[in-house]
Amino acid sequence: MSKPTEKRIYLTRHAQAEHNVAEDYSIPDAPLTALGRQQAAALNAATKETVQATAELLVTSGLRRTLSTTLDGYPVLRRRLEAAGKPIIVLPQLQEANDLPCDTGSDRATLAADPEYAALDLSLLTPDWNSKRGAYAASEPALRARARWVRRWLRARPERSIAVVAHGDLLRYITTGRNAHEPWANVEVREYTFASDDDGDEAWLVPVQRVAREGGDAPTSSEQARAR
Repeated sequence: MSKPTEKRIYLTRHAQAEHNVAEDYSIPDAPLTALGRQQAAALNAATKETVQATAELLVTSGLRRTLSTTLDGYPVLRRRLEAAGKPIIVLPQLQEANDLPCDTGSDRATLAADPEYAALDLSLLTPDWNSKRGAYAASEPALRARARWVRRWLRARPERSIAVVAHGDLLRYITTGRNAHEPWANVEVREYTFASDDDGDEAWLVPVQRVAREGGDAPTSSEQARAR
């Protein structure tokens, strides 16, 4: 098992989704736009020889826009890992921070009935995963705790190199412990490692480099609310 400081965590924000364009945060579990599909395809082309060639695990949020970005953006990695018996992990803790309809995932049965996602293992999406309550609440303490849980989960995994697909606001909590409103572009990939081999409960990450940036700085729902 690799030491935390030897790990490489590739954090990826999803491609453009419908709520990013319309700035309509009432769209339930907003899917990718046509441009978002193109951005995800560009991610595939940009990472075939880097992230997709080296990552040992692929993890994604269970919302439609992250699932689609994962499937369209990392297909080479998916095929390689599935051939080795390591399917994509759909992790409910990676869902977006806010409790707006666009940031609330669909029920597992709804996703399983969609041909695009039918082959995915959705077993971790328990009935409460989209409740926005308890561990999934949109409160500041819950978000800090969830981001900490994700960092510790990544640190505890045996894989040295892990690709993660998530959301702008949650990525801010994961990388800084708060929502500092730092820009994350659609389909931006940043490489991180852990700050130390013994970092206690927080398991802080430190940046290494930007790997890809295929989209623009589409605002998250919290940024749009802040601008009003």
